[in-house]
Amino acid sequence: MVGAVPPWPTVPLPRRPLDASDQVRRWYENELAWPTVPGEPVRLSLGVRFDVLDVPAEAGRAALRRLPPGCPVAVRGDRMALLVAAGSAEELPGLLEWLEWGGLPLDLTALGAGATLQAPLPPARSGPRVCAPRAPGAGPGLAADEGARAPRSAPPVPSGPGAASGSPEPGTPALRPTGTSQGAAVWLRPPVPGYEVEASLPSLTALGGREGAIDLARLVETVATQCHRIRLRSACAQPLAFS
Repeated sequence: MVGAVPPWPTVPLPRRPLDASDQVRRWYENELAWPTVPGEPVRLSLGVRFDVLDVPAEAGRAALRRLPPGCPVAVRGDRMALLVAAGSAEELPGLLEWLEWGGLPLDLTALGAGATLQAPLPPARSGPRVCAPRAPGAGPGLAADEGARAPRSAPPVPSGPGAASGSPEPGTPALRPTGTSQGAAVWLRPPVPGYEVEASLPSLTALGGREGAIDLARLVETVATQCHRIRLRSACAQPLAFS
């Protein structure tokens, strides 16, 4: 039509910049394909890709010697989250009974289907390094996140009696995460985008199965032993009550 005014082009509204929480959620969902649940802070849905063994950081330290490369581990305050195969949470009570730990109070919990885990910040956003301080008289301290700086390569496997038994070697500093707040979760060994995490997770079928994976029973035995030692040490430290 002569003299008709062409329609005014529609300009899309500018996109809202992603805040830090959106970036964290996208990293987990897009880079790792790990499901999250709605809400703040970002939380990971368990029981889908993996379960979590929640233990004292001191007990989890012994387990680090047994975990294969690529097995993610997170810390939050004085707690450590060891990622294990999905379904392991249901197996834990029977496994503890079989290992003859069932009747003892142990400070370890398995979180599986229906549970969530606070999402640690992606490695590039984790802030200060998480280090283990030096023990009195010990040599140079080892950065606890040393393996996180090169996620595709494994930290050296310790040798000697402590590595074989899962017990800390004499003079090795205790793991005390520093540089983070008590409520913040950080990756000690971060997951690697593009890597199928299930291949490295401890499971009951790992023994004689997947190459490089650790048997869940051995991991639970190691952690349960350390939890029991911590409990005994705490009990011995209590003052005796005399009537």
